Amino acid sequence: MTLLLNRSQLESLLDPADCLDALRRGFAAESGDVGPQRVVTPLPGPGTATALIPGLIKGVPAYTVKVNAKFPGVRPALRGVVCLHDLDTGELLSLLDSATVTAWRTGLAAALGTHALARRDADTVAVIGAGAQSDLVLKGLTGLRQVRELVVYDLDAGRATEFAKRHGMRLGVPATTASNARAAASGAGIVIVATWARRPLLNGGDVVAGTHVTSLGADEPGKTELGAELLEGARVVVDDVALAVEMGVLAGAGLDVKHAAGTLRDLLRGQVPGRVKDNEITVYAPVGLPWQDLAVAWVAYSAARDTDTGATFDFLR
Repeated sequence: MTLLLNRSQLESLLDPADCLDALRRGFAAESGDVGPQRVVTPLPGPGTATALIPGLIKGVPAYTVKVNAKFPGVRPALRGVVCLHDLDTGELLSLLDSATVTAWRTGLAAALGTHALARRDADTVAVIGAGAQSDLVLKGLTGLRQVRELVVYDLDAGRATEFAKRHGMRLGVPATTASNARAAASGAGIVIVATWARRPLLNGGDVVAGTHVTSLGADEPGKTELGAELLEGARVVVDDVALAVEMGVLAGAGLDVKHAAGTLRDLLRGQVPGRVKDNEITVYAPVGLPWQDLAVAWVAYSAARDTDTGATFDFLR
């Protein structure tokens, strides 16, 4: 029997602290002998199809296969499923809404990277792109450090206002909106960028010395949020160097492997340094790896079994 878990059920099952712990364990684990594959293909219309295989974490007796449709002009822009399989038999244990799993794993993994690279005294956060991923980054980040001020920019001014109001009330801090990306980033110690941009939103000189920038939008060919000048003057950490050069932040800026200081796994395992000087600019720019889908999907599946949540379906009947 396969357990079916939709968005509302996943939201009720998932807890940021539990997912942060699962992701932290995933980063600490050995990468294994089976390499991840990320396949992105354009479609005849305005969207793309993406598949991520296989999601594997040592010690978790399952693997994931994720299939997404990405259509920026519709809401929600990302639709698909995460298939959770038994590692020994291949049994399809669960089908989970991929938009929810993706937002949680991307946002919370980014929170870990942001906290690891930002200055310890950085407590003013700018959000550029007030969507689900920024929402989860902020929720995860505020579980790791104190945030005293929030500035939000989005192409949809109403969405920026709603985001600022909601998180300002949740945190009990001043929360305002900005008129553009540069204005939002100008006075922040931490900048979170999560958009569909295909040209740089921030360039050299748009952030001050000591700023940390987390860029989540450059996750497939043609998408870019940060200009080459900014990246060339920063310490850049990614989740996979080869993917960053092929389709991530480095590809979007026309840069190569020498501009990557290492991966977040290396940093969290103490194999590469993070921030070296308080006045340097740091960047965390992931593409997204399959094992992160497994980390969140396994948390949700385990909680669903414990609470008898979700419907079951027999595909072999």
